[in-house]
Amino acid sequence: MAKVYRNNKLLLYIQGFTRALLPSKTADKKISELYKTLSKEEKEIVERRVNYYNKIHKPTEVPHHGTLVKDLTKPKTPKAYYFDTYEFARHFSPHLPIDYAFGDVNTILDSPMITKSRPIHGNNENNILLNLDKGRHFVSVKDEFHFTNKKDLMIGRAAVYQQHRIAFFEKYFENPMCDLGQVNKKGGNPKWIKPKISVSEHLRHKFILSLEGNDVATNLKWIMSSNSIAVSPPLKMETWYMEGTLRPDEHFIGIKENYEDLEDKLQYYIDHPKDADDIIANAKKHRAQFENKSVENLVSILVLKKYFEYIR
Repeated sequence: MAKVYRNNKLLLYIQGFTRALLPSKTADKKISELYKTLSKEEKEIVERRVNYYNKIHKPTEVPHHGTLVKDLTKPKTPKAYYFDTYEFARHFSPHLPIDYAFGDVNTILDSPMITKSRPIHGNNENNILLNLDKGRHFVSVKDEFHFTNKKDLMIGRAAVYQQHRIAFFEKYFENPMCDLGQVNKKGGNPKWIKPKISVSEHLRHKFILSLEGNDVATNLKWIMSSNSIAVSPPLKMETWYMEGTLRPDEHFIGIKENYEDLEDKLQYYIDHPKDADDIIANAKKHRAQFENKSVENLVSILVLKKYFEYIR
């Protein structure tokens, strides 16, 4: 059995509401404390990641939307976004203006805002990334099945609403190399509907479909902590996970935009398990860099510090 490490949503909500009631250290003090726990190499990694997430490099005048740091303590839906932002914004003045675009953002914003996601390509510097809705997205697994002992199939369970997902299911639903299922009962195609299955059941298969939805594919992160391999066409969106740095056939199995080469790609890695193991090792290495809590906390605070310093 695979062990799934999920965040407790109720606990995250309790922590979110509690933070608004407790005193917080200033950003400078918190930053100083965190720096002391890191090696020189880790500090260099922090600097690179801060500049990756927040690409603003000069003072920038913006039309503020009237929201302040203190407004994050009165969360609206989706609440997790407010809690995750305030976890680090609380170290700054409650009266600082802060603009944010919460939810699934798949376009480049008109002015700099804190957000979960952005397009990988294009001038995306206005989308300043924080690790938002991490309770849902940052799930990891401990996979006890080796790649060679798994089924020679690609498993895929998804809500099928978007046209690109519909196109994939139309092409491969009946393909013998695939076990696909639609989990939504409205939309899509009724003949594709199958029950949801557990993460553990997914991990009995060598390959797991990871198609982007409204923004990124939610399952990509836990797949990359497993001994199965994510299968995806070219990635278009990115989040805190830095999907823009992932390379096809190095971190996941990359298929063409039109999906035409899926069967050839799956068969290749069935026949070449050593190459599959290399992808799995690279994927786990990328995933592991987000496990250092001190690094994660420092990067988050510095992303906001840079935002508050440059945004006027």
